[in-house]
Amino acid sequence: MDIKHMHHVAIICSNYEKSKHFYVDLLGLTVIHETYRAERDSYKLDLRIGDTAQEIELFSFPNPPLRVNQPEARGLRHLAFVVANMEQSVRELESKGIQVEPVRVDPITGNLYTFFADPDGLPLELVEVIGE
Repeated sequence: MDIKHMHHVAIICSNYEKSKHFYVDLLGLTVIHETYRAERDSYKLDLRIGDTAQEIELFSFPNPPLRVNQPEARGLRHLAFVVANMEQSVRELESKGIQVEPVRVDPITGNLYTFFADPDGLPLELVEVIGE
């Protein structure tokens, strides 16, 4: 097997319009396709991350179960996005009313990182790769 890179991450949201606004208008992801599936009463929004081929698939379903909100629980822990300038990125998020944790330094890599959350509490991370 020759895995080249990750293609997409799928997220199920509780409020489609609120999450679409968050990922598109606040984070700046680009809409690739938006589909309403009447038979499932569900939207599927394909979003491009930056200039990469990587995507987020944002789904809405009627009455999805709540996420276990413990960062050390089994399963997906968080999504991480690389940014060019941590300080500028944090200021931009905060100017849009998004609460961001204090920036920390990874003791192993030396990279800067911080966390914030999407409208459903899904942990999202920003990483500034030092030397990149």
